[in-house]
Amino acid sequence: MNYPVSITLPFDHIHLPDEFISMEAIVEVCQTAEAAGFSAGCVTDHPVPGSRWLDNGGHYAQDPWVLLSMIAAVTTTFKLQTNILVLPYRNPFVTARSVSSLDVFSGGRVILGIGAGYLKAEYKALGVDFDNRNDLMDEYLRAMKLAWTGEDFAFEGTGYTAPGNRMLPTPVQRPHPPILVGGNSRRAIRRAVEHGDAWYPFFSPASVTATARTVSLTEEEDIDAALAYLREYSQKVGREVPPEVILSSVFTITPGYSPQEAIDTISGYRAKGASGAGASIFVDTRAEWCDLARDFGERVLSKLD
Repeated sequence: MNYPVSITLPFDHIHLPDEFISMEAIVEVCQTAEAAGFSAGCVTDHPVPGSRWLDNGGHYAQDPWVLLSMIAAVTTTFKLQTNILVLPYRNPFVTARSVSSLDVFSGGRVILGIGAGYLKAEYKALGVDFDNRNDLMDEYLRAMKLAWTGEDFAFEGTGYTAPGNRMLPTPVQRPHPPILVGGNSRRAIRRAVEHGDAWYPFFSPASVTATARTVSLTEEEDIDAALAYLREYSQKVGREVPPEVILSSVFTITPGYSPQEAIDTISGYRAKGASGAGASIFVDTRAEWCDLARDFGERVLSKLD
């Protein structure tokens, strides 16, 4: 099996509805990506983003569970990944139910990438306390894992109580689908160690992360320091095997891209210990998207043994 590389799916491009906003687009794009050798398709999560953010470079998003369900129906081995699901936006048991249902009906293909998010306007619109989002993240992870046991459980949460409840069927993947904890901060790293199967950082220039209120991880020393902290904290809390490191998109595929540059970039992170990576394609037509996906599969993915 080749080194796993996920692909960001283009179904958020609502300004190009004829190209990407249709069932026909889902079938063609996802079957092409699967055949090309991408390990997973990634979807984002913004139920009701703020207008100011949208007007300054933000983006819309489809409902992740609706979209991933449709993708599951037209593929067979393609993993179904949230990149990322903003966990505090929803009651944890509603999320646990969605994850479990999709994992069962897809034959165990869910990858749950999660994060705390950063959009105050969206938090306000959803009635969730923005300042408490990190504590909610940790609480919701505990609640979901309890629900996924399939046993009777009780849980006292923030604004909700499970006095004696049960959720079946459980996910196919046991004890639950892989949990990829997103975020570049030290708190996100600690959360990955305490609750996750992998740390899921976003390596990007400071100019990008500044607008996203995310710690920048751009220079090699920043990355090395973060990985060292991951190992140190794992040892501190007694986790013998640290969580995996799986990267979100580290390479943008555009017309005229360099396959060797892509191989070198992904291989460089792999040498640092990353067990998976991601890529993105930004073009204006479905045909171009699919052509580039096939080309990347032939000239890059097939070389990442």
